[in-house]
Amino acid sequence: MSDLLTIGASGVKAYGRALSVVGDNIANAQTDGYVRRTVRLEEAPVAGDVALSRNSIRASGVSAAGVTRELDQYLVDDARTASGEAARQSARLNWISATESTLGNGGNDIGATVTEIFAAADQLSANPKDATLRRQFLNNVDESASAFRRTSVALGSAANGVAMEARGAVDQLNTDLSALSQVNGGLRRARAGSTNEANLFDERNRLIGNIATAIDIDVSYDANNAAIIRTPAGDPLVDGDSIAIVTLGVSAGGLLSFGIHPVTLLAPASGRLAGLADSAAHISTQRTTLDSLAEQLSITLNTAHQAGVDANASAGKPLLDFKDSAAELTATALAIADVATANAAGSNGNILAFNTIRVSSGIEQGISAFIAQQAQITFAVRAQEAAASGRRDGAFAARDAVGAVDLDREAADLLRFQQAYEAAARTIQVARETMQTMLNIF
Repeated sequence: MSDLLTIGASGVKAYGRALSVVGDNIANAQTDGYVRRTVRLEEAPVAGDVALSRNSIRASGVSAAGVTRELDQYLVDDARTASGEAARQSARLNWISATESTLGNGGNDIGATVTEIFAAADQLSANPKDATLRRQFLNNVDESASAFRRTSVALGSAANGVAMEARGAVDQLNTDLSALSQVNGGLRRARAGSTNEANLFDERNRLIGNIATAIDIDVSYDANNAAIIRTPAGDPLVDGDSIAIVTLGVSAGGLLSFGIHPVTLLAPASGRLAGLADSAAHISTQRTTLDSLAEQLSITLNTAHQAGVDANASAGKPLLDFKDSAAELTATALAIADVATANAAGSNGNILAFNTIRVSSGIEQGISAFIAQQAQITFAVRAQEAAASGRRDGAFAARDAVGAVDLDREAADLLRFQQAYEAAARTIQVARETMQTMLNIF
């Protein structure tokens, strides 16, 4: 009779724990990083052969051997890798699209204002003494310089934005590394097969996923399933109680560099940090190209204008003042009479010559090529981001097919374990009633 009670009690305990796990699954169905859990139910062995030892006697029944997380480690690792590359391409697309927008707003103005300079020169050549046309010509030169300055400032703001985002990403990475070390400590103390261990496993994998989204890593596990994180070059990020500190450097030109304190160089090949480094390098290249175009415009217009004479028969003066960068390009303060329209060929000879500098390799073609190249780069990055996102989504779907919570399945398990629990409770009740009936005989 005692065996019957033991069987019922073991069932109530085991199925009660199973119901608790199913409840956790349902409650965390939408929790990011949560992996479906099941209880391992095992048949309890019957009584042992040594009757004189109480420790050797174990009644038959069922026992909950532990909590198991339903996952495929290969699929988890594959999803982590795909997520890192998708994060890199997403960061690149964000800032390269911002660069295209900047050059679209400022760059189109650059091309338009340069073209307007030549259009004003063409109108002025028909009536070189017209004060209104002379003023319009100077205004167009000034507007072109302003467009270059606006575009340069906008690109500088984009570079600052990349650097700010990189600082935030590095701070978050260091926070995740520290948190992972604490979770590792908890895993070393957790009881195997417990719900607490399963929770720590979920948090461990979530943090590893965050770290892999920021930077490419190699992951291994010690005997306690604590994570050991290293860079692909073998530099430790989290190993036991040792936690690395990732650092960020920003050059004067906006280029980003990463390291591990105090001096180890870190060159991420995937993850958000890699995408931000790529973006910073691209913006730096575009700023350099813009500076070259500003210098080319200054040299082109100044050379052409200084070849003529103004209304006072004085040599033409520079139209633009270029000091190292497009951000400092300014129009020279000239009076209407200072416009050098004439040369030895006549009163409009020099201004007519302006059209001769609009060659295939001229400033207008250079600006058009600059804008077109940016559009091509943005298109290519958008395609790469779409491919990486599709790869990530597929990897996530494969991973979740194993480990995600299916409410229909949980509902079926809930019903099954509830019925088993009720049956175990009924077994105890039957044993009690039987025992009471036997006692009543006496």
